[in-house]
Amino acid sequence: MTADLPVPAAGSTAGLLGAAQIRQLAQQAGVQPTKTLGQNFVIDPNTIRRIVAAADVAADETVLEVGPGLGSLTLGLLDAAAAVVAVEIDPVLAGQLPGTVRRHRPDRAVALSVVTADAASVTGLPGRPTALVANLPYNVAVPVLLHLLETVPTLTHGLVMVQEEVADRLAAGPGSRVYGVPSAKAAWYARVRRAGTVGANVFWPAPRISSGLVAFHRQPPPPTTADRREVFAVIDAAFAQRRKTLRAALAGWAGSPAAAETALRAAGIDPAARGETLDVAAFARLAQYRAG
Repeated sequence: MTADLPVPAAGSTAGLLGAAQIRQLAQQAGVQPTKTLGQNFVIDPNTIRRIVAAADVAADETVLEVGPGLGSLTLGLLDAAAAVVAVEIDPVLAGQLPGTVRRHRPDRAVALSVVTADAASVTGLPGRPTALVANLPYNVAVPVLLHLLETVPTLTHGLVMVQEEVADRLAAGPGSRVYGVPSAKAAWYARVRRAGTVGANVFWPAPRISSGLVAFHRQPPPPTTADRREVFAVIDAAFAQRRKTLRAALAGWAGSPAAAETALRAAGIDPAARGETLDVAAFARLAQYRAG
C-alpha cells in the first residue's frame, strides 16, 4: 500500500493550469504529446498542489524540474520555492515556458531559469539546486534520476513522479521481488521510499497505468575502497542473470567462477546467494575484492 498524497489547503489551486488551459497552450505551441519524449501533461491543479506539498520544498530552496512541459508543475513550484531551474528537451516547450510564467506569475518570472537540454546528459546547471521535483518521462526515468544524482551534488532531496512499476523498483529493498539494478544504484546515493500514487486520469493524454511518487534524501555512499563505477559494474553483473547464484553470475565480472567465489568469501558473502539478497553496502564491499 502507498500513502495518499497530502491534501492541499482549500483554495490553494487558484492560478494553476487546468485541462482547458493546458490544451490551449499545447495548441498555441503546435504541440501534440508524443510517446517518444514521454509527454503526459498533468491537467489537474489539485494534483499539482499535492505533489508540491509532498515534495516538502523550503521557501529558500532552488528546485530543479525536469520536463516542465507546458508549465503546470512549474507554477506550483514557483509558489513554494525561491527559484526553479527547468530542464526541457523540447525547444518549442522550452521557449514557451517563460511566457507562460510571465502571464500567470508575473512577479515570479525572474525566479525561473530554463535550460534547453536532455536531462540524461545535462551538466553545469545554474543556481545550485537543492531539490529535484519532476514528472519524469517514463521511458528514461531511471537513467535521468541516476545521472542527476551523480552530476548535481547539491541535490539533497526530491520527489519524482514515474511509472508505478518503476517507482516500486526504485524504492524496493533487498529480498523484494522487484529489487534490482535501479534499487541498488539509487540506494548508493540516497534513502528512497514510495510517497504516493497518482491516477492516470489527471494526465493528458492519460497513460495506461497509474504513476508512483518516489521521495529521496541524499546520504553518503557506503564505505568502500572501490569507486562508484566499480560498484555499479558488480551490481549490473549480479542482476544480469537473476536466477543464478552469485558465484555463477559474477564469473565474467571476476574472471572465473572460482575467482568470483574468492571475492565473495573475502567480502563475507555466501557464494550461493543471489543478487537480490544483497544491499548496496554488500555490493560496495564486494567491489573492492575483484579478482582475476
